[in-house]
Amino acid sequence: WCYSVKWKKSDVKFEDRFDKYLDPSFFQHRIHWFSIFNSFMMVIFLVGLVSMILMRTLRKDYARYSKEEEMDDMDRDLGDEYGWKQVHGDVFRPSSHPLIFSSLIGSGCQIFAVSLIVIVVAMIEDLYTERGSMLSTAIFVYAATSPVNGYFGGSLYARQGGRRWIKQMFIGAFLIPAMVCGTAFFINFIAIYYHASRAIPFGTMVAVCCICFFVILPLNLVGTILGRNLSGQPNFPCRVNAVPRPIPEKKWFMEPAVIVCLGGILPFGSIFIEMYFIFTSFWAYKIYYVYGFMMLVLVILCIVTVCVTIVCTYFLLNAEDYRWQWTSFLSAASTAIYVYMYSFYYYFFKTKMYGLFQTSFYFGYMAVFSTALGIMCGAIGYMGTSAFVRKIYTNVKID
Repeated sequence: WCYSVKWKKSDVKFEDRFDKYLDPSFFQHRIHWFSIFNSFMMVIFLVGLVSMILMRTLRKDYARYSKEEEMDDMDRDLGDEYGWKQVHGDVFRPSSHPLIFSSLIGSGCQIFAVSLIVIVVAMIEDLYTERGSMLSTAIFVYAATSPVNGYFGGSLYARQGGRRWIKQMFIGAFLIPAMVCGTAFFINFIAIYYHASRAIPFGTMVAVCCICFFVILPLNLVGTILGRNLSGQPNFPCRVNAVPRPIPEKKWFMEPAVIVCLGGILPFGSIFIEMYFIFTSFWAYKIYYVYGFMMLVLVILCIVTVCVTIVCTYFLLNAEDYRWQWTSFLSAASTAIYVYMYSFYYYFFKTKMYGLFQTSFYFGYMAVFSTALGIMCGAIGYMGTSAFVRKIYTNVKID
């Protein structure tokens, strides 16, 4: 075989030469713009609705509670006391399984920080021009932001009265890397069996394990020590009762399980069009380059998630159920279930994949993506709700 090459002078600048591989008609389609606008309008509607409902109802609640303060003891005993004020002695009680809970919150805060930084870097630098540069950037940023995980997870665990902080630090540090590496190594065995080019070399696996032990773990330890010392003291606005209050019977739709299932619908609705574009660039031949859209969608997702979890928590506390920590986390994290269900639809109707290797590759990595998204949304939801709960109980008069 032989070939000849003829060089022609091009007027296209060197930095613009990659643009011929991009597909503006696909990514900057009217539907993409419309979906962003639609999500943005939903955010404005939700924020307005939440602020109006909460401001009006909270004002009424505060008025009712201040009226009760003026009654004498006999009238107060005969009065029908109800609502979120009744659980003030239990609302700041530590969550069940605080070790796992604080590790999940820390991991979620770190994933959010990684997403934010990587999207900003991708907007400034053209990461799409070089294969693997996005993944390399994400791994580097994840390792560098490990103190964020340690700080938020460690401080929350200390505030909840946790004693086994070293165990919490280890679980927080290795929760996401163990999930990602476990899935990748499992898929890798199938790839090696099929002699696929997607197989990860053994040296890369060892390098990733070294990053976990020698970079992520020490930085996580630094973050945990800072978190425990700087914001590890429980400074709750209400005193926690020694004996837990019994949770009264309530309607079926007020049960935490129902709230959790319904909580993820609106956040998923705000991102599912963007999911189509992300899936297409990940699993098909398109190159994703509209990171400005992605940043907007991330901001919209955060606002919608916080609004939804605040409303869910308000209803739960009004039903005199103080188990709001896990409910706020899981109602936001249930977005991941809907994303994973959407990935099934995408697999069967939008791709032409078949066979054990392609199926395990697709569903394995989609499970990792959905779980990471769920943990991130759960942490965002919990953080927003925690600020809301602290605010309403700070403003109410309590004997």
